[in-house]
Amino acid sequence: MVNIADLRRLAQRRLPRAVFDYIDGGAEGEVTLRENVRAFEEVVFRPRNAVATGKGDLRATVLGAELAFPLILAPVGFTRLIHSQAERAVAQAASTAGIAYCLSTFSGCPVDELRKVSNGVLWYQLYCAGGREVAEASIERARNAGFSVLAVTVDTNVLGYRERDVRNGVPQLMSGSWSARLPHLPQLLKRPRWLAGFLADRDALRFPNVVVNGSPMYACDVPKLLSQNPVQWTDIEWIRKAWGGGPILVKGVSTGEDARRALGEGAAGVIVSNHGGRQLDGSPASLRALPEVVEAVGGRAEVLLDGGIRRGSDIVKALCLGAKSVLCGRAYAYGLAAAGQAGVERAIEILRTDFERTMRLVGCESVGELNRSMVQTSGTWQ
Repeated sequence: MVNIADLRRLAQRRLPRAVFDYIDGGAEGEVTLRENVRAFEEVVFRPRNAVATGKGDLRATVLGAELAFPLILAPVGFTRLIHSQAERAVAQAASTAGIAYCLSTFSGCPVDELRKVSNGVLWYQLYCAGGREVAEASIERARNAGFSVLAVTVDTNVLGYRERDVRNGVPQLMSGSWSARLPHLPQLLKRPRWLAGFLADRDALRFPNVVVNGSPMYACDVPKLLSQNPVQWTDIEWIRKAWGGGPILVKGVSTGEDARRALGEGAAGVIVSNHGGRQLDGSPASLRALPEVVEAVGGRAEVLLDGGIRRGSDIVKALCLGAKSVLCGRAYAYGLAAAGQAGVERAIEILRTDFERTMRLVGCESVGELNRSMVQTSGTWQ
């Protein structure tokens, strides 16, 4: 596989349409989904040529952890639908590569089991689905398992309207009714290898880190429980106390106002994100929102970017515009679908190789040398 687009094509051949579109799609007209990628095309490099760079130093320190290069594998829920190896494969691939992995609340692997297969940097992404007591129990499990950073998602007071999911019958497929599922089963039957793995995995649609009324949360309950328990600014205080003093990131920030509020509530940093274009369609591309957030933070905390990363050169552009690191979800999800852990490792290696080559071509020997003077934006940027 030469690039992430190759992994995407292979994933499309391996997965039923509903599962592939879950990874690949966005909300409503998918304007923000497309803009997340297109924004990187509107940033061009201003390289420093005729300089010797040697082998680049890709290392970066993010919230106290040294990473082999500035990439965190973003939280992706429902991963057991993508591949039976699921989060274990992702965590092992991240650990091998020396980067961090942020586990979704809606994951199919218990946090303590994930720690057993990974000695790398693990973060936990938090939804409050199920209410405060349920969330506090999830936080405690993650903390006891050695997860070092808590990323609190704030942009899901309701789920975005994902039209591909509706067309593909995802609500019906997630339901317990076979009569509702029946019209949508042919797409599953076209992928017998995937279907065999899914049928063999009885807990693929349960989330063991979210225990509601004594049982792991079921996938079909996600929309209801999320909308009943949206995260509000007043919740950050008790979340911080429950987490016990470790770093907290606020994920889902796209304005300077929200960035300042997050810091005021005690966050150690923010993740500039529009949920991969899966929530509010028409919200700004993450990269476009980045400079405003960086300016608002003013060096008082770390700013990370999530959304639109498809190449290592995208990581370089984000760092030049002020991000400390980036999170990337779709790229490794395509790899997971294509070939399990080996596919995730290939996705990471593609991004790492691209990143190192681009950094050296720009004229930098280390990540710390990247800065705003090395890129320029089009006239449509503020």
